[in-house]
Amino acid sequence: MHDALPEKTALWRALEQGIQSILLGYGYEELRLPILEKTELFARSLGETTDIVAKEMYSFLDRNNEGLTLRPEGTAGAVRAGLEHGLFHQGPRRLWYGGPMFRYERPQQGRLRQFHQIGAEAYGLEGPDIDAELILLCARCWRALGLADIRLELNTLGTAAVRKRYRRVLVEYFSDHLRQLDEDSHRRLAHNPLRILDSKNPAMQALLAAAPALTDHLDEESTEHFAGLKSMLDGANIPYRLNPRLVRGLDYYNKTVFEWITDALGAQGTVCAGGRYDGLVEHFGGPATPAVGFAIGLERLLELFARSAAGGGETKPHVYFIVAGAAAKAAAITLAEALRDQMPRLRLTMHCGAGSFKSQFKKADRSGADFALILGEAEMENKTIGLKALREDAQQEQLIWSELAQVLSRKIEF
Repeated sequence: MHDALPEKTALWRALEQGIQSILLGYGYEELRLPILEKTELFARSLGETTDIVAKEMYSFLDRNNEGLTLRPEGTAGAVRAGLEHGLFHQGPRRLWYGGPMFRYERPQQGRLRQFHQIGAEAYGLEGPDIDAELILLCARCWRALGLADIRLELNTLGTAAVRKRYRRVLVEYFSDHLRQLDEDSHRRLAHNPLRILDSKNPAMQALLAAAPALTDHLDEESTEHFAGLKSMLDGANIPYRLNPRLVRGLDYYNKTVFEWITDALGAQGTVCAGGRYDGLVEHFGGPATPAVGFAIGLERLLELFARSAAGGGETKPHVYFIVAGAAAKAAAITLAEALRDQMPRLRLTMHCGAGSFKSQFKKADRSGADFALILGEAEMENKTIGLKALREDAQQEQLIWSELAQVLSRKIEF
C-alpha cells in the first residue's frame, strides 16, 4: 500500500480528471460507494471459490460480530446501491465510480494490495450497442491521455445456459487429463473450470490449446450479439483481437468480455477489463436487468501516462511572492488574492515567515517558479511591484499593481 507523494499527485489528478471528463461527456453519472461492505455481498457476487473471495479479501468481524470486507472491486457495491435506492426502477442508468480497492496479493509491479480503479457501468440496456459504447469510451480515454500502445482483446462467454453446457464439456475434457493439471487447476476444476483456460502455466499451454472452444457451443442469441458488437467496432475503426481464452476471473460474466492490454508493463499488462453481467442484479433479488461495465486499473495506467507527452502534470508554482516589511506583507496578501481571483489557474506561492531578500530569492529559485514578484518598502511608496524572470536572463520590470494580472497573463502559459 503506497503513498502518492506530491511529485506524483499532479499526474494522478490529470489522469483522473481526463477520464472523468470523458465519462461525463458520454452521460455517465458518478456514484460514490463505501469502502467497507458486508462480506456476504462479495461472497455472493464474486463466487465463494474465486481467488478473490478464497484468498485475497481483507475481511474481519466488527464489534457486533458482523463480517465486513474492504471492497476488492466496485460492481457488487454498485448493484447493491442500485437495488437499495431503487435506481434500476428509473429506466436505463449509466454510472461511474472511482477510488481505492483492496486485495491481499503478492505485491509486484502494477499489482498492489491497495490499488485504485475507475469503473463505468450501464444498467437496463441489452443490445450490443452499449457494449460498443463502453469500448469506444475506453478508446477515447487512451487517445485523450496520449496512450498509443494499448490493444483490445475480445471474446464472448455466451448466455448463462451456454456457459452451463460448456462447463460440463470442459470438466469432461480436463478430467481426462488430470495428471497435466497444476494445483490451482485441480481446485478450479470442481467449481470454475473456465478459469483453467486463463492459466499462465507454460507446462499447460498445449493442453489448453487443444481444449474445446466455447465458440463452438454458442447459441443463436450469443452469436448475434457478438456479431453485432464486432460490426459496430469495425464501423468505428477500432481494431481488436479475438481471444477465445479470455474468460475473466469472476463468476458473474456472460456474453461480451474484453480487456485492454499493453506490453509495456511486463506481466501485469491488463489496464482495463470488463464485460456483461446480465444476471447479477437478479441474483441479488432485483428485477431482470441487463448490465455491462468495465474497470480501469489506475496504477498501471499511470505508469503509461507518465511516459506519454500528455502526462506532464505540473505542481511547481508559476510565481513566488517575495515580501519585505509588515506593511508590504499585508498588501502582498491582498494583491495575491486579487491575482488568484483574476487568474484562477495561476499557481502562486506566497513567502511566509521571516527571511532576507537573498534567502527569499533562494527559496523562490528552489521552488521551480518561473517568476518572482518583489514587494518591499520602495515598491510600497510607489504602488509598484517588481517582476523578475527566474529561468532566463532578463531585466527586472517594475509594474503598477493594476497591470500585474494583464502582464502575467501574457508571460505564463497555462
